Amino acid sequence: MSADIVLRPATLQDAALLLGWRNDPLTRLSSHSADEIPLDEHLAWLNRILSDPLRQLFIAEETRGPVGSVRADNESNGMTLLSWTVAPDARGHGVGKRMLAALLQETTGLVRAEVKIGNTASMRIAESAGLLLVREEGGVLYYEARC
Repeated sequence: MSADIVLRPATLQDAALLLGWRNDPLTRLSSHSADEIPLDEHLAWLNRILSDPLRQLFIAEETRGPVGSVRADNESNGMTLLSWTVAPDARGHGVGKRMLAALLQETTGLVRAEVKIGNTASMRIAESAGLLLVREEGGVLYYEARC
C-alpha cells in the first residue's frame, strides 16, 4: 500500500515547506495549537527535532514531489508518539494512510497518536493503520497499537 510513498529524512532545507504546511488554515484547525507559527519559532523547533536522536522527522514523497510529513518521537515510557501532516494539495488521495503505513513498517513496539476531536481525516488515517482508540481526554482522542 505504501509502495508509491518514499520517506526521506527531513533537513533544514525543508523548513519553508514544513512551515507552509503547518501554517495552512486547515492544518492549524486540526492541530493542538491553532496559532500561526512565525519563522523564527519554526526554525528553532526544526533544529531541536533534527538534533534529537529520539525523534525522527520524514518528508513523504511521491513521484510528483513532497506530499506530507510524518514524525516518530520515542518517549521515556517506551512508546513512540506518531504525528503526520498531509500537504494541502495532496489531501483526499489517501496520502496520509500511505505515509503512516510506510512509517509503521520501520517502527516496532508500542505506538500512539493524539488526534484532535473533529479531525476526521486523521481519525481515519490512525484507524486505517490499525491504531485503536483507547480514550478521549480534553478534546483529544488517544490511539494506540503494537507494531
